[in-house]
Order: sequence, then structure tokens, then C-alpha cells
Amino acid sequence: MRETVIPILPCRDIDEIAAFYGMLGFDTTHHQTRPNPYLALRRDGIELHFAGITGFDPEQSYGSCIVAVDDTARLFEDFAAGMRAAHGKLLLTGIPRITRPRKRKNTGDLAGFTVVDPGGNWIRIFRSQAEPAPADAGDEASGPLARALENAIVQGEARGDTHQAAKILDGNLARAGDLAPVITLVEALVYRAELAVRLGDLDTAERLLARVADTTLDDSQRERLSDALANAADLELAVRPAVL
Repeated sequence: MRETVIPILPCRDIDEIAAFYGMLGFDTTHHQTRPNPYLALRRDGIELHFAGITGFDPEQSYGSCIVAVDDTARLFEDFAAGMRAAHGKLLLTGIPRITRPRKRKNTGDLAGFTVVDPGGNWIRIFRSQAEPAPADAGDEASGPLARALENAIVQGEARGDTHQAAKILDGNLARAGDLAPVITLVEALVYRAELAVRLGDLDTAERLLARVADTTLDDSQRERLSDALANAADLELAVRPAVL
């Protein structure tokens, strides 16, 4: 027997939801306004349903679901391409928004990212199986700043506590200075810059991104940091209006 579970998530406007997920490559399979607003969407094996609720406040939503996929990086890039085509950049703050794929220690190191849709629903997307750690990770994966980054990611991504995540990194970055392994340092600086953007602290984000840009990296380090550096480039677009 093959079981299928489809979540029904709340929203204030099914047309707003349809437009958002259409940008991400979803097709509308059902749309009704009577006797109640209801929307069904599908993209490959991902199926989401939504119920429109009059007066619903996305800021107060507890709607959430988990989607398991083979390749979070590929799906993220597809979603990101749709956002860039529609908005010229990634939506990184407020509602709706998207986060980048990151391994989370509270999920067994499964790499995941989150889409927060216009209904305030958290669509948590994870790999079906964990990826092996890089063979040359060495002590970088177990140092004080690396452990702090892991804890900050749990707070910021799993629990949505951006302030606590920033607090964890601020103290550890201050203690580490420039003595931490460069891979871990850059990853921590970029994530802290992302947190600053979410908090609307664009001056801090600009300062941290400038520090990343000034960090000397060899070709091997740039390759290992490709995701973090791509994230930094997206964050630059978020702070650019404050810089100009």
C-alpha cells in the first residue's frame, strides 16, 4: 500500500498563495472560492493545499510542514531562479522569504532550507539522507566557532529565533577574532550578516560583508566556500540600497 499525506495550510488569500508558489514552479491543480476558498498546488512530488481564512494574520501563523527531497541544493536553485526572475533578488526578510540550505545538528546533519510563504507557513525542506562531511574538514568542524555556528543555525533556522542566533555568533566571533580557521570564520560572518539582514540591521550586515570581501582566500578555500560566497552576493543586493 502507498500512503500519501497532504497538509492543508492556512492563508489569508489563496490568489496571493497561488502567485507566490507559481513563481516557484508549482502548478495549480484546484482553485475554488465557494463554498470556501481552497487551493491545491503541485510541483513534481510536492503537493500543498491551502484554506483561505478571512482575517487570518500570517505573522501569527503556526502552519508548517516538512518536505523530504533528494537534492535540496537543486530545488533551492530552482526556487531562487524563480524569485530572481520575479523580483531581481532573493526574498530574505519578512513574509514571504527563503533561507539557504544548511546542515542542522538537530536533524542529524540533514541539509535543509525553509520557505516562509505569504500565509506565514514554514515549508521546511530537507534532504532525504545526510551528506557525508568533507574529507578535509579537519579541526574546522569541531572548533569553538564551528560549534557556535551550529547552535546559531538551530536557533535561527529551526526555531526562528533570529535575535538569539545573532547573540550566539556575536560573542563567539568577538572571541575568535581572525584566529579561527578561515572556512569557519567566513561561514560564520556570512550567516551573521544574513541574520543582520533579517533583523533590518543593514549597517551591521554591510560591515560583516566587507570583512568577508577583505578575507584572503585561495582557490581551494573559495571552492569550499562557494555556497557561503554565493549567499554573500545575494546579501549584498539586500544591503545595496543602504550603501548607495
